[in-house]
Amino acid sequence: MSEFKSEVRDGMHIDWDVTITTDDGIILRADIFRPIEEGQYPVLLTYGPYAKGLSFQEGYPSAWDRMAEEHPDVTAGSTNKYQNWEVVDPEKWVPDGYVCVRVDSRGCGRSPGYIQHFSPRETSDFVNCIEWAGTQPWSNGKVGLSGVSYFGINQWQVASRQPKHLAAMCIWEGAADWYRDMTHHGGILSTFWANWSDMQVKTVQYGLGERGPKSVVTGELVCGDETLPEEELAKNRCDFGDEIFEHPLDDSYHRERSADWDKITTPLLTAANWGGQGLHLRGNFEGYVRAASKNKWLEGHGLEHWTEFYTAYGIELQKRFFGHFLKGEDTGWDKQPPVQLLVRHLDRFEKRLEEDWPIPRTIWTKFYLDPDGMRLTDAAPTSSATLSFDALGDGLTFMSDPLASETEITGPSAAKLMVSSSTEDADLFVVLRVFDGSGEEVTFQGAIDPHTPIGQGWLRASHRKLDPSLSQPWRPYHTHDETQLLTPGQSVGVDVEIWPTSIVVPAGYRIGLTMRGKDYENANTSGERLSNFKNELKGCGPFLHDDPRDRPAGVFDGETTLHVGDSETGYILLPFIPPKP
Repeated sequence: MSEFKSEVRDGMHIDWDVTITTDDGIILRADIFRPIEEGQYPVLLTYGPYAKGLSFQEGYPSAWDRMAEEHPDVTAGSTNKYQNWEVVDPEKWVPDGYVCVRVDSRGCGRSPGYIQHFSPRETSDFVNCIEWAGTQPWSNGKVGLSGVSYFGINQWQVASRQPKHLAAMCIWEGAADWYRDMTHHGGILSTFWANWSDMQVKTVQYGLGERGPKSVVTGELVCGDETLPEEELAKNRCDFGDEIFEHPLDDSYHRERSADWDKITTPLLTAANWGGQGLHLRGNFEGYVRAASKNKWLEGHGLEHWTEFYTAYGIELQKRFFGHFLKGEDTGWDKQPPVQLLVRHLDRFEKRLEEDWPIPRTIWTKFYLDPDGMRLTDAAPTSSATLSFDALGDGLTFMSDPLASETEITGPSAAKLMVSSSTEDADLFVVLRVFDGSGEEVTFQGAIDPHTPIGQGWLRASHRKLDPSLSQPWRPYHTHDETQLLTPGQSVGVDVEIWPTSIVVPAGYRIGLTMRGKDYENANTSGERLSNFKNELKGCGPFLHDDPRDRPAGVFDGETTLHVGDSETGYILLPFIPPKP
């Protein structure tokens, strides 16, 4: 171990820039926050690209300011000097007898090397860090993984390697399937990652040196002591957007960056955000259902992507989980039901405990697409029709009658449709919506976007092939291993997965279903932006599908036709939840 700086401050023993040597000889740098009293403690470890020396407040000011203003419990009890984006605040964990380790991933912050996100090389680095932390003199040998987003995604990957010292993990809003959750929604390329790399990684790449920020705590350069020319920086990172674009099918590139469910046996808590459409929502539910671990729990919540991880609610949940598995404490976790949901109402969330997911008492209900009045009906229509729409227009919307009573929809949904196109392919953007008694759409603060509808699903018609062994009526599973182009004018059946949601719809409100050929946009957007994203927030946040290379004119700007009136192919399957007996 090379020299590092060590000091005692704010009730913690802090080691700055401790070096961890990987199996191929690269040096990673970590900050370690531990109790002042000597001893062996459980470890909470994070490994990621956002630069451990960049404060949350400086790097993501709009997100921090909103969270701090609306949730004073986040900032209470801490100086907040050590707050970092999407990782735990050590001032709230070290006093409880935890060691918090933050590692700058290869090529980022103060760790040199070549950046290739979520690659097998990164996963091997993560394994190295876990095994290193489990054998340090201040460690009790039990390493827990914690963190939001990137720091959750790579937990699924590294758990598939089964590191010896990995004892528990809390995946907070962390996607799991590199293809289906993250890069290609229904086979349609998401442009998020290319923009993310520009806005959140290149800005803290190792080698920015004097051109990068300085730590407000230590005064050290956040991005390493070397200041490299831009040409060298470019050589030290993959072109992430182009790399993803070059893999349009679910091939080995995607699979080696995804969870291997049969090999995930670590005790886990997976926490999903109802408003996380376009990135993390789906994977947290898939992880609960499919991971091989015998000890697994699911949580569902709302609000912004980062908020509940830091609130008193989130910290209490995490401490009960980690206290049980890392410290052997009697936290009551041994009696914790498998599923804990913050069920979403128009104006609040209500906590409810359940025994499984999907909720066992779900009443799976078909709402048919009736061309007579463009209605969603609980009885199959008596007439049929062909309804066409411009793929770059607003599409078609079907509406239910006003609901006779309050109705809860909590779970995954699926649309079964018959479509044709004027071209050889078509992209379907399916939006589950709620409208009030006056016809105004009700949207919510999503994980990112303040105008988020209650549910979204996507499918490229040429990717309609299903895996029968993994598909369920409520969650069709597409193989994405080949393209099956359309014959113009000839209809085909398609199944569209709509990501899970939770909403209690008041009596008198209506459920709506929209089919369109481009990203959803809310009619009442306000021009809002966040400091770490390029685009205005219009309903889908930064999770857009607008790369012209993936959606060339002449193929995806045609006319799409919906064939309705057939009870076997024209409906949406919704998860209605009756009250608990």
